[in-house]
Amino acid sequence: MSFLLAHLSDPHIGPLPRPRRRDLLGKRLTGYINWTRGRSAAHDMAMLGRIVEDLKAQHPNHVAMTGDILNIGLPAEFALARVWLETLGSPEDVSFVPGNHDAYVRGSLPDLARTFVPWTTGETKDTMRYPYLRVRGPVAMIGLCSGVPTPPFIASGRLGKSQIAAGEALLRDAAKRGLVRVLMIHHPPQAGLAMGRGLSDARDFEGLIRRTGAELVLHGHNHRSSVTHIQGLDRPVPIVGVPSASAIRGTHNHRAAYHLFEITGEGRDCRIEARARGILPGTSTIGDLGKFAL
Repeated sequence: MSFLLAHLSDPHIGPLPRPRRRDLLGKRLTGYINWTRGRSAAHDMAMLGRIVEDLKAQHPNHVAMTGDILNIGLPAEFALARVWLETLGSPEDVSFVPGNHDAYVRGSLPDLARTFVPWTTGETKDTMRYPYLRVRGPVAMIGLCSGVPTPPFIASGRLGKSQIAAGEALLRDAAKRGLVRVLMIHHPPQAGLAMGRGLSDARDFEGLIRRTGAELVLHGHNHRSSVTHIQGLDRPVPIVGVPSASAIRGTHNHRAAYHLFEITGEGRDCRIEARARGILPGTSTIGDLGKFAL
């Protein structure tokens, strides 16, 4: 039997709730200006609704959602984010990891911790503890949190040594159990990406993958389709980025889409076939964008 995993990211849901004057301090002010001057027009909620409808029509066994539901971390955004996440499916069927916009400022962190508990509770039942492990069929979904508050104009992420060490333990345990290991993280985890936008401890993450391996790593953040690799224990590990689920501008690699991964077999001997669905080139229609190699 096969296991169908769907992956989407970066919906940046709107419209943005009207902020109070005291909410627009520091980084939130620059983020609010960016939203009103262009970001809001780039993300279309009607298109997002159609993407979600199309995704659910594929009847995936599980959905991975890799962050940036919010925009500037306003308290009122969290209730809207929870309602939207519920449209994807039950917490049993959807796993979430936060992005930098979800953890936009330090004041957002208490709301972040409370809001997404049902979608982040793993086998240990520790709420909002990262990394977490959720076993679904033959698959180990391992959620890592790279979303941390940063200064204005900085969108980088960080895992930290304790999270990497705990992730290593989870990866080794999942391998012993013969599970297909799928890591979820918001930021692209390779070293050498654009300053201020990548994962600041990406080299530590690469070391983790070299020591333990993994079968698949899913991320968002860059708002485009991409496939790269990090050398694993004995083979390259595919690192797959997905576009924003609500984007209506840009090239075909940047417009709204999601990915589907059909997983057959168990553990390191599994086979994974990937395909994309989203806005067809030159149209506003959602359809099959074809298979892509991992």
